Amino acid sequence: MIHDESLPDALDDADSKNDGPHHRLHRSLSARQVQMIAIGGTIGTGLFLGTGRSLAQGGPASMLICYGIVGFIVYVTLLLLGEMATQYPVAGSFNAYATRFFSPAYGFALSWNYWFNDAVSVASDLTAAQLVLQFWTTWHPWVVSVLFWLFLVSVNAFHVRAYGELEYWLSLLKVIAVVAFIITGILVNVGVNTSHTYIGGHYWSIPGAPFVGGFPGFANVFVTASFAYGGTESLGITAGETRNPSRNMPRVVKLVFWRILLFYVISILLIGLNVPWNYPNLSNKTTTTSPFTIVFELAGSTAAASFMNTVILTSVLSAGNHALFAGTRVLYGLSVVQPRRHAPRIFSRTTSGGVPIFSLLATSSISILCFASSYIGSGQLWGWLQNIVGVSNQIAWLSIGLASWRFRKAWIQHGRPIQELKFYARWTWPWGPYFVIIAVSSLILIQGWTSIFPEFSAVDFVSFYVEIPVMVVMYVSWLITKGATGSAGVGSDAPTLELASETTPLLCIGTRRRGIDLRAAFDIVDLNTVDLHQDEYADLDEDEAEDNERKQRLRGRYGLLWRLFYYVA
Repeated sequence: MIHDESLPDALDDADSKNDGPHHRLHRSLSARQVQMIAIGGTIGTGLFLGTGRSLAQGGPASMLICYGIVGFIVYVTLLLLGEMATQYPVAGSFNAYATRFFSPAYGFALSWNYWFNDAVSVASDLTAAQLVLQFWTTWHPWVVSVLFWLFLVSVNAFHVRAYGELEYWLSLLKVIAVVAFIITGILVNVGVNTSHTYIGGHYWSIPGAPFVGGFPGFANVFVTASFAYGGTESLGITAGETRNPSRNMPRVVKLVFWRILLFYVISILLIGLNVPWNYPNLSNKTTTTSPFTIVFELAGSTAAASFMNTVILTSVLSAGNHALFAGTRVLYGLSVVQPRRHAPRIFSRTTSGGVPIFSLLATSSISILCFASSYIGSGQLWGWLQNIVGVSNQIAWLSIGLASWRFRKAWIQHGRPIQELKFYARWTWPWGPYFVIIAVSSLILIQGWTSIFPEFSAVDFVSFYVEIPVMVVMYVSWLITKGATGSAGVGSDAPTLELASETTPLLCIGTRRRGIDLRAAFDIVDLNTVDLHQDEYADLDEDEAEDNERKQRLRGRYGLLWRLFYYVA
């Protein structure tokens, strides 16, 4: 049923004045749910399954180094995103920031690319579910994809609180599982295993280890690491539906470093110590085995291994839930944040629960890709989808760096001190955006090494680099179809870019002697005309009340317990 009555808790987005409440999201996610969504984006299919592929392709040393490097890049990236998302908690997140501060043409290409990334991620997670089920049975694996698909669509169609609550409990289960794995992994390594022998660093010195495949194997791990860390950037997307974003968003972002250290670095170290890179069926065309399940089997408990595999299956469900939510909100943002919409108006319509129902159906429809596993093998298909999603994640991080660079430049250019920012990471000024742009660009270029050397593989090459020409084509398409009108901003007060000569074709790039404004021709935003006050979040009375309640709890008799509760929950 389409919403047709006023909502006191509805969001004020760019089109709310014209479209009414049936085109609004609800700001209904609590701090508890947002923090667990952050963990859900950190712990997912990439950690539980992708580490098996990384270990088989690159070895334990390559896996540890690559995941550590990508983890640090992601942490800096999220700090940059946190600055913008706290100041401007709008629908569309970094897609909107890239449009507003860098280029509408680039924002158009990025938004559609990221929507497709989330939609493909759902298909990837449904395919991963088939791989996980092979631990028990190989009977009609597509059936579980259908059941999971129906469940995810139903949950996301109900209310944003239903999504948040499901993600909270699934993420809590994953946290418990990872902690249990770390404890078990340590015990297995020191001798509490089926062979009753001390393992130590033995698997780092077997033939082929610790760097399997040399530099090509090392480079190849970057894309699987990027796939594993993917989803953390969608924290900015939840900002549009988060209560008290001025306080809750910084709290979530600041904890990401410890989650990366605990959930990835320690877990990956233990995987490399306890599982040999040449373990049978660790990763091939037909299957991928989770190192987490293997470690529990090595501990001698079949029941525990089966339980861990069940947890991995729920993590796949959580990852699909997360991707479907993010993709739905990106498509919604495409339909509302522009005066010249990037998507049809129908995708902005919401239900009485504030759910963009048509955006949800469009995003979930791409999941049909998972059924191709019946023809080419679940392991092979998942590997290709993993590559595509991994590179798309990197493009998102690169775009956050670009948007942050332009945002910070505009902030200084307009004479506003950084102390006016609701949240900022001082130690990333001024090098943070430049580091992210250079580091992520390097990852994108080198990780496809194995698809070229020693033998060229057309299919693998496409899975590594297809996102780049797609971005270029969409960028140029925007310049051709929209750029000539001169529109270059977000909202009715957005900056307008005009060609120096309206009679000169947009793509006839020459020199200023021919009357061409190169900035306008490439649709680059003029930072002098950006309104930095537009969409800034103004704290509400309930936000202040929530902050006061928190302070009173922390100062009270049970302050230490409350501090522990807020940190964990």
